[in-house]
Amino acid sequence: MLTPMLAEMSGSIHVALAGLGSALGVGLVGMKAAEAVGRNPGAFGKVLALALIGMAFAEAIVFYAIFLVK
Repeated sequence: MLTPMLAEMSGSIHVALAGLGSALGVGLVGMKAAEAVGRNPGAFGKVLALALIGMAFAEAIVFYAIFLVK
């Protein structure tokens, strides 16, 4: 009786930690991208492309966690 409840709570904690890590990753990528464009405005296009790819990879972690729990 207690084991399924603990398993469900454990899965929820894993998803929450994955979401927290993903949010921190996206924030750091955005911060550093803004800093890079501030230092070199001519590299805006390259920095934007790399930042979007980095953010997409960080966001993918949450989807992997959700699919593994459900």
